[in-house]
Amino acid sequence: MSKIGFENRVAVVTGAGEGIGRDYALDLAKRGAGVVVNDIGRDAEGKSTAQKVAEEIISAGGRAAASLDSVATMAGGQKIMETALDHFGRVDILINNAGILRDRTFMKMTEQEWDEVIAVHLKGAFCVTQPAVKIMKDNRYGRIVFTVSSSGLYGAFGQANYGAAKMGVIGLMNSLKLETAKYNIKVNAVAPNAATAMTRGVFPEEVIRRIKPGFNTPLVTFLCSEENTDSGMIFTMSAGWFARSAVVSGRGVCIGDTVRDIPAEEVRDEFDRIKSLENALPFDSAGDIYSLGRPLTGR
Repeated sequence: MSKIGFENRVAVVTGAGEGIGRDYALDLAKRGAGVVVNDIGRDAEGKSTAQKVAEEIISAGGRAAASLDSVATMAGGQKIMETALDHFGRVDILINNAGILRDRTFMKMTEQEWDEVIAVHLKGAFCVTQPAVKIMKDNRYGRIVFTVSSSGLYGAFGQANYGAAKMGVIGLMNSLKLETAKYNIKVNAVAPNAATAMTRGVFPEEVIRRIKPGFNTPLVTFLCSEENTDSGMIFTMSAGWFARSAVVSGRGVCIGDTVRDIPAEEVRDEFDRIKSLENALPFDSAGDIYSLGRPLTGR
């Protein structure tokens, strides 16, 4: 089995002070990458968790630098990239992993709880990725992994803010994959599931034993590698299970002739066929979905 290597590559991993992000950073470093470990967190003794992980990598013979800047501002995102350039001279890989939870039922959620989650997950993805893409574009190479969630894809009780932010990240990925394709920048998203500090209290003990953070790492390592040539995909993973997820459209029904009015009664009568996902299809861009409309294509 040939080994996936990252010699001469530089990776930035946000939220890498613990949990899933820490495992991503350690594996990339072990495989030869220079790693910027980004996290604003501190341990019980007040020490930077990012600095601890960077020191762990260096003590094992790897290359690492710590970044304590927030992903939630453009200035912070720029400083994270500057850390990579100052220490390693380039940026090849970005894993957007930083995240927080402010769980609350929708009717009780405060504006602050909404804003904080959107700021870290959705705005943070923009603030860090834009300066990274500018560097990758000049180098005509890049691998970007966004972190999304089944809470957004399928829903989760008490996580309207988190789910909305994560679906926003999917929208960001879908546009960015098109804008960066000609620069050999591959953009994908993962929806991991793991027992971490962020999810403490969410899962029962028997589940926690099976969803170790490290079980998510192999897929992300591959997506960050030069061997990966796919872009614009979403992957769900947990406890060693990996699967592609996708936003799809059913075949649908064409009503009318694009000239006459269509009454709601006709929609009612065809509603079972309209909502059917039999033979559903994913699409590469928003424009592709219109290929399903028979009157638009002459089918």
